[in-house]
Amino acid sequence: MVDIISKEELERAFDSRFPAETKAKLADARVAVAGLGGLGSNIAVMLARSGVGHLFLVDFDVVDVTNLNRQAYSASHIGKPKTEAIKDIIAEINPYLDVEVCCKTVDENNAEELFGSYDIVCEAFDRAENKSMLISFLLSACPEMRIVSGNGMAGYGNCNDIQTKKIFERLYVCGDGKSGIEGGIGLMAPRVAVCAGHQADKVIELILGDVSAAADNFSD
Repeated sequence: MVDIISKEELERAFDSRFPAETKAKLADARVAVAGLGGLGSNIAVMLARSGVGHLFLVDFDVVDVTNLNRQAYSASHIGKPKTEAIKDIIAEINPYLDVEVCCKTVDENNAEELFGSYDIVCEAFDRAENKSMLISFLLSACPEMRIVSGNGMAGYGNCNDIQTKKIFERLYVCGDGKSGIEGGIGLMAPRVAVCAGHQADKVIELILGDVSAAADNFSD
């Protein structure tokens, strides 16, 4: 990939799409993603495409054929650790990003060690109890951290029901708040991707803060 496109070429492409302040803030940002399934794999790809310069991606699992209907992986990744697969995918998008991965199960004993140095963490676990554990622990242990969580994106139907809500001062939750897989409606690509988009968009908003002045001075 590095031989195919130079860093300078990618830099020029970003220069034509973003004002300088936006580009610099994204390049300097450090974001962690906990879980690389339907939400996390798509979030990681979106953040990479947006120029977030430093990504820390954590998951314990391997790619399975059942993941292909909604996650960022392809058939060639089946059997590989999700961390390795997503790193390969991002390298195809931008090989110059700083991408660190960790193939490990997250629990209360290692959550602070893994994520404590990050200002923004995307929670993208599958199970409600794991989501609750990570959010509760990090909010308590890391007083400056902001967490963007996903919950409620199963099935199909009106994607406008998926919204981003500020729950606490440092916690944002994306989803419709009600659509789980318990009713047998399954997990399909569109609503999972929309929810992942909400999470990635909120992360970018938190990174950039107020760049409206720079945007006003930017022309295509």
